[in-house]
Amino acid sequence: MKKGILMLAAVAAIAFTSCKENAADKVNEENEKEVAERDANAEGTPVMTFTEDMHDFGTINEGDVVEHTFEFTNTGDAPLVVTDAKGSCGCTVPTWSKDPIAPGEKGEMVVKFNSNGKPNNQMKTVRITANTEAGQESIKIKAFVTPKAGGATATGNPVQVNAAEPGHEGHNH
Repeated sequence: MKKGILMLAAVAAIAFTSCKENAADKVNEENEKEVAERDANAEGTPVMTFTEDMHDFGTINEGDVVEHTFEFTNTGDAPLVVTDAKGSCGCTVPTWSKDPIAPGEKGEMVVKFNSNGKPNNQMKTVRITANTEAGQESIKIKAFVTPKAGGATATGNPVQVNAAEPGHEGHNH
């Protein structure tokens, strides 16, 4: 048993002491120059510039599904890639091209808003994940949704008062 422990300790000591070489000493100066040159010639950063970052649908009726196309230009100096876009709730759905947008080129993002169950003032945000410097961009939509008949009132009060039954004037029960 003692021989086994001593043997294990010896193997561990050899393994730990054999890695004393300094990794920095192994860096080839020629490779260092090549990397510096490559980085100097590397492309810059894409910039996603929208013609508008907010769209107002105005007054719509509850249950309407509306959409708007947001246009943008890659004003940066590297290809722009949008990897994801999500609405602030399930009623707001963006779609976009998955192809890279070259510098100077234009792209589109279509945002659909389903107003069903969303009466009154609505403001929704679409968060865009892209390879821009910030990594996230955002656009917004807003609308005033006229409630369905029998739904919430335009003041936003969802409470409805039933008319008193005959013989029960002045109180409900």
